[in-house]
Amino acid sequence: MTGNEADLTSVTGGDAAAITALAKRHLAGDGVSRDPEMAARLLAAADEKGDGEAAALIAVLVGVSANSAEIWAHAFGYLQRAAELGFAPARGQLAVLSDDPVAVAEAASVHAPPDIWKRLRQSIDLRAWLSPPDPVVLSERPVIRTYPHFIAPAICDWLIDRVRGRIARAQVFDAQTGHARPDPARTNSAFEFKIGDADLVLLLVRARLAKATGFLAEALEDTNVLHYHPGQEFHPHFDFLDIAKPGMAQEIAAHGQRVASFLIYLNDGFESGETDFPLLKIRSKPARGGALFFRSVNGDGTPDRTTVHAGLPPASGEKWLFSQWIRTRFPA
Repeated sequence: MTGNEADLTSVTGGDAAAITALAKRHLAGDGVSRDPEMAARLLAAADEKGDGEAAALIAVLVGVSANSAEIWAHAFGYLQRAAELGFAPARGQLAVLSDDPVAVAEAASVHAPPDIWKRLRQSIDLRAWLSPPDPVVLSERPVIRTYPHFIAPAICDWLIDRVRGRIARAQVFDAQTGHARPDPARTNSAFEFKIGDADLVLLLVRARLAKATGFLAEALEDTNVLHYHPGQEFHPHFDFLDIAKPGMAQEIAAHGQRVASFLIYLNDGFESGETDFPLLKIRSKPARGGALFFRSVNGDGTPDRTTVHAGLPPASGEKWLFSQWIRTRFPA
């Protein structure tokens, strides 16, 4: 037995689920050092013991850096294994990503055939995911575009369901300290996906977004899903970081400027709730699955103050948004 194996046995008793739980703590830095490499080793050990959640998390770790069909296939292979091991979220991902409704129906039946998870995996159309729709230009300068039908309704529902019961009061970036804090100017709620919360559905949406905008996936911050009850709003604000403010200057030095934003409207059924650019006389509210993209800086990288915008409150109904900030570089 190696030293690492002995440590695993002493800490987790060799239990696969306990090893996976420890790996997740290392991914998040939850009471232990944040150590993605250690997390990967732990997940590999748990996967060998047949833990489906470990296989699904390995799929995420592979998918985060996917830049070719071969790497995506490797990630999907782990997702298939997780499904075959009985991990329900992996089965749900394969079903929602599949382009084969017959196979999806079979997977939901009591007597699903043994090869169903392989068939679902093989029915995922990666080329379609990486071929986003053409944009509709709302403004050339600053760049503001919409993308009708950017993601399917089933993907919208999946993302909303992932965060139900997990949202908390949204915060703002404190310009002086660089820390997040609540502010009366922002009254909605949010959930931020860290690496341990991600899945291949989320990673494919991010890959599609990167393809549409021309940015590298590595430039994307952690994704947020936002929720607004009637009357909740985000007052007019900028998404770029002000280098004149000490907290923001430190953040720019570490991770680069926040240069663009991408919003996907995840539901219909609410009144008002547009994204408003008051100086530009532009308001946008894409239909469910539609997206809004805008750049926050000029061509020379300087902040564009005409991009001041607000998340208007819904007058009735709930508003759900996928929110993605984009940097010049990220992470450090």
